[in-house]
Amino acid sequence: MFTKTRFILALSLSVFSLGLSACETMEGAGRDIGHAGQSIENAAD
Repeated sequence: MFTKTRFILALSLSVFSLGLSACETMEGAGRDIGHAGQSIENAAD
C-alpha cells in the first residue's frame, strides 16, 4: 500500500512539473513570436 501511494505521489509530481515547464515554454514562445512580429512591423515602417 505504501509503495502504491509513493508511486502515485511521484507520478503526480512529475506530471505537475511537466505541465509547469510546458507553460513556461509556451509563454517564452509567445514572447519570441511577438518580438519577431514587432521586428517585421518595424522593418516595414
